[in-house]
Amino acid sequence: MRRHARRGEAGRQVTEAPAGRAAPSERGADVGRRIGVGLMYGLWKPRVLGAWRVPATGPVILAVNHSHNVDGPMVMGVAPRPTHFLIKKEAFVGPLGPFLRGIGQLQVDRTTADRTAVTDALAVLGRGGVLGIFPEGTRGEGDFASLRAGLAYFAVRTGAPIVPVAVLGSTERHGRLVKKLPPLRTRVDVVFGDPFEAGDSSGRRTRRALDEATVRIQGRLTGHLENARRLTGR
Repeated sequence: MRRHARRGEAGRQVTEAPAGRAAPSERGADVGRRIGVGLMYGLWKPRVLGAWRVPATGPVILAVNHSHNVDGPMVMGVAPRPTHFLIKKEAFVGPLGPFLRGIGQLQVDRTTADRTAVTDALAVLGRGGVLGIFPEGTRGEGDFASLRAGLAYFAVRTGAPIVPVAVLGSTERHGRLVKKLPPLRTRVDVVFGDPFEAGDSSGRRTRRALDEATVRIQGRLTGHLENARRLTGR
């Protein structure tokens, strides 16, 4: 991978995508955000807290808890900047595949080391964009109890700050018309936390360094989730 010395916000060094490979569409992600705004505020009643904590410029990673399929679209719609999410390849079926790619979302194969997904994610951060990750790897309790190493890898390799995001209320009740979705016009809380650095300032990217970073990240994410629950009463 060809590396370029490029600086993001606060002088953070990031890594560019290899020459000849087009980065995921930034314009598409902006369109996706506009669609998300209309859908999320039209169908539900998002309450957004702390969005001002997301850096206005430079590479950023949003680390989002994941307990419902609506969590990703909700964050896309309420985040202050267009976001490229890493989404499991199983979601890219039929007409949904071209649509997701068109709005700048990234397909990832969770069963293997997906080099294409890694390259695309680095490209997003390399141009100072926002990468969305569900660090638990799959939908579950949404409590950050078990994290995959991908979040630490991207954060340590690029130096991009992590902003923890807690989505609360998406699983409290089921809708009457569509049982897999929250009831229409119910409140869903999205709480953004303070950005933080995952690395230890040593510049190490060894397996041990990534394991140590994952432990630090998990502590910050679970702490944010606890604070978000106290703040929202959920």
